[in-house]
Amino acid sequence: MTKVIIGISGGVDSSVAALLLKEQGYEVEGLFMRNWDSTINNDFLGNPNLENDICPQEKDYNDAIEVCKKLDIPLHRIDFVKEYWDYVFEYFLSELKKGRTPNPDIMCNKYIKFDYFVKEAKRLGADYIATGHYAKMQDGFLFKAKDSNKDQTYFLSQLTKEQLNKALFPLGDITKEDVRKIAKDNDLITANKKDSTGICFIGERHFKEFLENYFKKEKGDIIDIVTNKKIGEHDGLMYYTIGQRKGLDIGGNKERLFVVGKNLEKNILYVSLGDDNSYLISNSCIITQVNFNCDIRPQKCTAKFRYRAPEYPVELEYINDDCILVKYNSIKAVTPGQACVLYFGDKCIGGGIIDEVRKNNEKLWYLL
Repeated sequence: MTKVIIGISGGVDSSVAALLLKEQGYEVEGLFMRNWDSTINNDFLGNPNLENDICPQEKDYNDAIEVCKKLDIPLHRIDFVKEYWDYVFEYFLSELKKGRTPNPDIMCNKYIKFDYFVKEAKRLGADYIATGHYAKMQDGFLFKAKDSNKDQTYFLSQLTKEQLNKALFPLGDITKEDVRKIAKDNDLITANKKDSTGICFIGERHFKEFLENYFKKEKGDIIDIVTNKKIGEHDGLMYYTIGQRKGLDIGGNKERLFVVGKNLEKNILYVSLGDDNSYLISNSCIITQVNFNCDIRPQKCTAKFRYRAPEYPVELEYINDDCILVKYNSIKAVTPGQACVLYFGDKCIGGGIIDEVRKNNEKLWYLL
């Protein structure tokens, strides 16, 4: 019998994924990962869970135990606290320090869920690993999930062909509504459990306070990029991202203010009025840390520049193996540090990290 080790998180998605695998005739075992320790990692400020009798991760583990009991499958547990810090959280902090906007979930998939997890699964005798991601593998390609609202191929864009070849995604052809119904019909404890939010494996935090555990506040000027006049003070460049309009605490304007840029050296946050102001617009970018999960190398395809953003038609100019110039018509708030994920029809073929943003072939001086 083919043995599958599935990542059981204590949430409804992985619970139903495990159930479906068992119904499909696989020998299924669960593996719960503990990747964050608030005490070791100095996670005190901004942590809403400190007064709870049990931390969310232990509650998740208890739910995972109940699910595996119900499904009559073994559950293993392993700690990747150090690995998560070394490969995901330090990257997250480093990018923030540079004034960029990182996506730790993508790096968590690359280094933890589909690397260290896989090594442990192999030690346990796995032929395949599985997760509760909304995505699907078909004919060696990574395809978008049936549920377009929940599709998570964006977060899998840094995985290699080798990593994906031994991965199963049981939720690829069903919707979130289906998942909830299956969980309820099978009386799983996670059926009505809220979806996890916040930073991957860390959870919900009061973001500014949370970052104060790791950064000193460095107040600086907020400058109107059009008038070059100071209109306020910011608490630290790492707290803001391009296109952000909430949390600026500046009143007195009929139009909404948006973050449009940063100057790390002078500790300046640039803002501009209006949702469609020209400072938010670019028409090309350079991506690095390029990864392709298949042999497709198109000249034209589509791309997503944020998880919840629409796909846009793009043209690719291959500079070298690790660098691509991505050209597009005017797009708003393309942000250094975020992922540019490439799609060829319904296939997610890979992507890279946005390193430089340009307009009319010139780097935007106000973006890092």
